[in-house]
Amino acid sequence: MFSKACEYAIRATLLVASHSLMDERVSVKDIAEATASPVAFTAKIMQQLNRCGILYSVQGKQGGFEMTREQMQATKLSQIVTLIDGDRVFTGCGLGLRECNALKPCPLHERFSSVRGELKAMLDSTTVLDLALGLKDGLTFLRV
Repeated sequence: MFSKACEYAIRATLLVASHSLMDERVSVKDIAEATASPVAFTAKIMQQLNRCGILYSVQGKQGGFEMTREQMQATKLSQIVTLIDGDRVFTGCGLGLRECNALKPCPLHERFSSVRGELKAMLDSTTVLDLALGLKDGLTFLRV
């Protein structure tokens, strides 16, 4: 459903958030290792997240990525998805057709439309903080 880059971005953001709740910063190398993502790819994703203010980086020996609790509360999963993948998951055809619409629907159009709406509602109502708290408390996991 999401691109690999988007999956990594969500995982990385949640990892940074859960560490930030414990007043810890996370390096790109540690993020890449924890999310099973190549370091160079992770660095590019982290730059995007930093540029748009979802999280921020601190340079230097004690540097790394972190988030404030306010950033965690304000950031919805839909923002990360839109930043990395655009709005295609919310507006695109379930079969990938360019011309699919209500006037000329694909065979999956009506069913996919409702699923897409539910997905958008869930991503719009879920904050990074909601999910980071489960990670911090050991109730959920990014890797098994």
